[in-house]
Amino acid sequence: MDLLLFVVLVVLTGIIAGLVGSLSGLGGAVVVIPVLVIAFGVPFPVAAGTGLVTILATSSTTGAAYVRDRLSDLRIGMFLEIATVPGALLGAAATVFLVHANLTDALLVALGIVLLAIIPGSIARRNIELPAGVIPDARARRLHLAGSYHDVALDRDVHYEAGETSPALGVMFGAGVVSGMFGIGGGVFKVLALERFLGLPMKVSTATSNFMIGVTAAAGAGILLAAGYVNPVVAAPAAIGTACGAYLGSHVLPGLRNRTVRWLFLPVVAALAIEVILRGLGLP
Repeated sequence: MDLLLFVVLVVLTGIIAGLVGSLSGLGGAVVVIPVLVIAFGVPFPVAAGTGLVTILATSSTTGAAYVRDRLSDLRIGMFLEIATVPGALLGAAATVFLVHANLTDALLVALGIVLLAIIPGSIARRNIELPAGVIPDARARRLHLAGSYHDVALDRDVHYEAGETSPALGVMFGAGVVSGMFGIGGGVFKVLALERFLGLPMKVSTATSNFMIGVTAAAGAGILLAAGYVNPVVAAPAAIGTACGAYLGSHVLPGLRNRTVRWLFLPVVAALAIEVILRGLGLP
């Protein structure tokens, strides 16, 4: 494929990925990595390194907008990063080891399974607009893990409190491992922890996840960069496109309902998960 055409197609892919990632809290790499591997034949480790770079672009682009709209909860996000960063370092180191052991296909299958794992829980909560009956635990009360934002779609202020912090920290560690291993930022698990265990509204979960994935990706990107798995020819156009798409998404999210946000990424994640699993198994 001609280099110029490749760059243009990667930029366009990045725009779509950034839009989807900023609206769903997944960071865009969940789209970029499977497309790079399946459509462009990019080796998985290089695709993972590119994914972490696009996550940094998404998080940097959407962060200011979501903080301005009071959708990102920085206190909760930074509290949970104490679990995700160590996980990201562990996951990135594991990826380097597995690649050297020629277990790339197993990584692809595992990535597909990770993508599928989030779908049942999201479907089960498909009609929930705002969480109810959330009881903060002692740690959440002590750290004042609560906030509020103005919901444009509902035209009212929404107050929320964090619920169970212990299981959320455990899931966040797993999200860090997933981020480091697969380059997808662990957004699927971050949103799960923020919404299901902490009981935050979906839009707050998505916006806070977009903030957190940048910190987590930065932790894992250094290891993959040192191992030579960040190719500028692939990563640069992907990051540019993702940043543009994320900017568009940051202006769309505040006006959407929480239920709409929850449904946005499910079909995309399911289709890409199946494609990646088939590729990992060596099937057409």
